[in-house]
Amino acid sequence: MPGPSTSNPPSARSALPLSFRVAAVDTATSARRAVLGTRHGEVETPSFMPVGTHGAVKAVTPDELREAGTSIVLSNTYHLYLRPGHEVVAELGGLHRFMGWSGPILTDSGGYQVFSLAALRTLSDEGAEFRSHLDGSLHTLTPEKALAIQVALGSDIAMVLDECPPAGADRAVVREAMRRTTAWARRTLEEAARLPSSRPAIFGIVQGGVHADLRREHLEEIAGLGFDGHAVGGVSVGEPAAEIHAVGALTGPLLPATAPRYMMGLGRPQDLLRLIGDGFDLFDCVLPTRNARNGTLFTSHGILHIRNEAHRRDARPIDPDCRCPACRTYSRAYLRHLFLSNEILGHRLNTLHNLTYYQQLMCGAREAIGAGAYAPWRDAMLARLEEGDAADGDAG
Repeated sequence: MPGPSTSNPPSARSALPLSFRVAAVDTATSARRAVLGTRHGEVETPSFMPVGTHGAVKAVTPDELREAGTSIVLSNTYHLYLRPGHEVVAELGGLHRFMGWSGPILTDSGGYQVFSLAALRTLSDEGAEFRSHLDGSLHTLTPEKALAIQVALGSDIAMVLDECPPAGADRAVVREAMRRTTAWARRTLEEAARLPSSRPAIFGIVQGGVHADLRREHLEEIAGLGFDGHAVGGVSVGEPAAEIHAVGALTGPLLPATAPRYMMGLGRPQDLLRLIGDGFDLFDCVLPTRNARNGTLFTSHGILHIRNEAHRRDARPIDPDCRCPACRTYSRAYLRHLFLSNEILGHRLNTLHNLTYYQQLMCGAREAIGAGAYAPWRDAMLARLEEGDAADGDAG
C-alpha cells in the first residue's frame, strides 16, 4: 500500500524546521492522527520509522522503502560519526543525497549507543568519553557535538544527547541520569540558538525509568524547555512489557498536545497499538528488519516462522492480506527454501514483507482514528495477533 508523499518540490517546503497539525483525535482513547511537516516532506502520523543505522535500511533500497509505505527513516549519529564521518557526508551533499532518500530523516543523538558501550565509556557532566567499537580510538561526545554532527548530516529531526539508565537501575541512578539529561538538553538548546534558521527540528527526551513520579517530574522539566517535539526514552532496555505500557500510559497524555510525541526504540506490533492509544505519534525499532533476517515474519494472523517444516510444501503467500512483493509473487515454500539456503533474496523479500506489514498497520491505525473507531479496531487487531501468536503464526 503506497504511503504518503515523502518529498515536496523545493518551493513547497517549509521555512520552519517543523510543523505539526492534529487532524483527528479518538474520543475513547488518546490516539490522534496528525501531519508532521519537515523540509523534506510531510509525515502522516502515527508513523513507524524503519532504522537505517548506517544510512541504509538493511537489504532494501529507498524506492522499495517508499513502495512499502515508508515516509520517514531513522539513522544513527554515533555510527555515521565514526564511519564514514559526518564531515564526509556533509561534503557529499548531506545524508539525504548520500543515501538517496529524499524524504524526512530523524537522527538519534548516539546516547543509546554510548549507553550500550558501558565497558568502553565514561560519563561526566561534560559529556561521554568512549572508545570506538571499530578501532578503539578515543572520542568525546558532548551535547553540542552531538547536535553539530546531526546538523552536518542534514537531519530533519535531531535528538538531544541524553543519559539512558539501564533497566532495574536504583532511583538514585535514574535521578542522576535525569539531572544530567536536563542539563544536556539546556546546553543543546543554547547551542541551537546560535544556529541559522536552517537548523533541524530538535526533540527533547524524557527519562525516569519505571518510576511514575520521576517520569512525571522529568516530563515537566523537558516539556518546559521549548523543544520542537518530545520523546520518551529508556523504555527498550530490558523492562517487562507491563512496565513499558505503564510508562506509555502515564507520559503520552501528559506530553504537550501541540508537538509530536515519540516513543523511542519499541517495535512489537502489540506495543505500538497500545502506545498509539496513549497518544504517541512516532515509533522506531530494528525489530521488523532484524526479525526478517532471522526468518520471523509479522502477519495479520500473528508471528510466522518461515523456517518451520510446516511450510516446506505450502503454496500460500506469507499473508493473504498483504500486497508486498513477497506475498504477491512467492509461496511460503519458496521463501522457506531461500531462508534455509541463506539466499540474499530471501532476506530482502522477508524484509520487504515485514516493513510493508508495519506500514499497513500504521495506515490502519490512521484510518481508524479518522473514523473515530480506534479502540474497537485496536482491540480486534490485538485479539487477532495474540490468537495467532499462540498458534505460532502457522495458522491462517
